[in-house]
Amino acid sequence: MGKTVAVANQKGGVGKTTTAVNLAASLGVLEKKVLLIDADPQANSTSALGFDPDNISVGTYQALEHELKAEEVVVKTKSPNVDLMPSQIDLVAVEIELVDKDQREQMLKKALVDIKDQYDYILIDCAPSLGLITLNALTAADSVIIPIQCEYFALEGLGKLLNTIKSVQNLHNADLDIEGLLLTMYDSRLRLSNQVVEEVKSHFQKMVFNTIIQRNVRLSEAPSFGESIIMYDASSNGAENYLNLAREFLEKNKQVSQSV
Repeated sequence: MGKTVAVANQKGGVGKTTTAVNLAASLGVLEKKVLLIDADPQANSTSALGFDPDNISVGTYQALEHELKAEEVVVKTKSPNVDLMPSQIDLVAVEIELVDKDQREQMLKKALVDIKDQYDYILIDCAPSLGLITLNALTAADSVIIPIQCEYFALEGLGKLLNTIKSVQNLHNADLDIEGLLLTMYDSRLRLSNQVVEEVKSHFQKMVFNTIIQRNVRLSEAPSFGESIIMYDASSNGAENYLNLAREFLEKNKQVSQSV
């Protein structure tokens, strides 16, 4: 049965979607079967993999509402071994529509039961909030990756997110682990970036991934072409960073990666 990993941080602009898309693509080229779930109404993961959210008729919304089975809303992507559960703006309505339902925080977990064993890993790109959709993602997940940008206010809101994770562990998902904190947008030329790295590693030690995602122009360009960094420029620093992250992730999960 596949492992489900949420990529979450209620702070925007920290690299959640970049990480979810490119980790999924990297795991795919390392011959792991991956499902990426776009759980953000902004649908950035969907567009980053070449789909127009305005043309999406079924996706995460229908799966959360249990209108359709998860397998009925999954599409294949151009990235090897990567499938996508797409999103569009209708997903906003879920926050309101699920409020009165029993076990509303369990809807995504229940939706994934029938397809979880079809994948090695299921990655969930969460919205920049701690709302009901993100709560569903954390309840469905086995672990969570927390991207932290190497910039001022890097730790702002992290305590709130960790408290939310603790609440989910206590109330909904006792088995939820923190997969790791991932440092993103690192610029070695900036003293501030180095200070943030030192501070995060000092506070959280072994919880922090060894791999650090550097600022990279190609990484920023790839989504506008509807491609992962692996498809857009496999020789870039961004691609190398995410392949290293995928290898570290697999090593942590005791799975052997193929050499790429």
